[in-house]
Amino acid sequence: MGRLTGARPAATHRWGSTATAFLLLLLTVQAAQRAELGGDATAATINHSLTLLQRLQELLQNGNSSDSVLRVRTAASDEAKVFHTHQLLLSLQSEVFEGLLRNQSVLTLHEPPETAALFEKFIRYLYCGGVSILLHQAIPMHQLASKYRVWGLQRGVADYMRSHLASESSQGHVVGWYHYAVRVGDAALQESCLQFLAWNLSAVLSSAEWASVSVELLLLLLERSDLVLHSELELYTAVESWLSRRQPEEAVAERVLRAIRYPMIAPSQLFRLQAQSAVLARHHGAVRDLLFQAFQFHAASPLHFAKYFDVNCSMFLPRNYLAPSSHDAGKRLTWNALFSPRWLPVSLRPVYSDSVSGAVQAARIEDGRPRLVVTPAMSSPDFAGVSFQKTVLVGVRQQGRVLVKHAYSFHQSSDEAADFLAHADLQKRTSEYLIDNSLHLHIIVKPVYHSLIKAKK
Repeated sequence: MGRLTGARPAATHRWGSTATAFLLLLLTVQAAQRAELGGDATAATINHSLTLLQRLQELLQNGNSSDSVLRVRTAASDEAKVFHTHQLLLSLQSEVFEGLLRNQSVLTLHEPPETAALFEKFIRYLYCGGVSILLHQAIPMHQLASKYRVWGLQRGVADYMRSHLASESSQGHVVGWYHYAVRVGDAALQESCLQFLAWNLSAVLSSAEWASVSVELLLLLLERSDLVLHSELELYTAVESWLSRRQPEEAVAERVLRAIRYPMIAPSQLFRLQAQSAVLARHHGAVRDLLFQAFQFHAASPLHFAKYFDVNCSMFLPRNYLAPSSHDAGKRLTWNALFSPRWLPVSLRPVYSDSVSGAVQAARIEDGRPRLVVTPAMSSPDFAGVSFQKTVLVGVRQQGRVLVKHAYSFHQSSDEAADFLAHADLQKRTSEYLIDNSLHLHIIVKPVYHSLIKAKK
């Protein structure tokens, strides 16, 4: 972050108490106005707040009655940007400026080029309480807000980042925002970025920002079972590209390769990787046992395999694959899906009688809620003893792209998720969940082998 230096003026000003008194006066006036109006039907509010904002903008632009000067310098330039400001307005918004301007009226602020380029916007926010930013400006604006402790702006930029994860940019931005969130300790932004990356990983794997993924982030993603992507082979191909580009240490490369779930890759594809993958050839010794176990997994039934090997690990848990499996095409199960956009529980359904009035209780459309039930239509000896996890992906269109907004996973013993689209309003044509007036759902049913009893012989 930049440094702060200041020059002492001939006379000093104490604006801390003045700013506090000004705020108390505003609150007192507002409370008095509310008390005066009471319940009088003739009461009216005359609001010229927009005119006031315009006057404040002119005050900053023209420097009228300025009593402080900010000189913003960067290491890359000998010139300084000069802002003629007003101590009261800066102190009201920033406790840092309040402290710096207590004993001096000319400040020299040292900023990196990225934040210096946005300093005029930052100062305008302090005067008018509003600012417009673009994707690439979010991090430097958040840095300014954090450095000068303008908490409202800091929260606003963080909210902007969380709500614009799906926005399209030429180089991508979610990976960079995640790394920034880790550096500044913003756990909420960090988790939002990580969840977005997990649910929309295929889009990230094919983007320019995949190469900028850190080792720590890559390992976090590889640990997750809720990744949404076409196949495990797609993930291996992207990891192979990342390793070839980044050339990490041997221990890191082996740790990354051992996080691939090889049993989820068909034997024919595993044979091809062993014959053609330069990365796998270089580190074959580190994953030889996993490859051998993957071939054994495909050669036996799950129940038979579980008698000799421990299946209670993530290696045998499928992720959320979008592409149907091309392996063992004959081993299939049929499932039924029942969806109702406005299901009503029995207690809310209309009850009819023979009386003149007809229905005793009227049901309203808005009382209903979306409901999805997924049940097996058949059983198969190929999956004896195997449980199944049902996951429903809900797609939305954001910034012109169809992305995963929610993923609902049903408990293994349940046929539905109780909170499925609980807060979604599907009755409105403007609902964010509707794409061309349609709800896009992708149902994934995947076997879970953890329930099999391990009995080594």
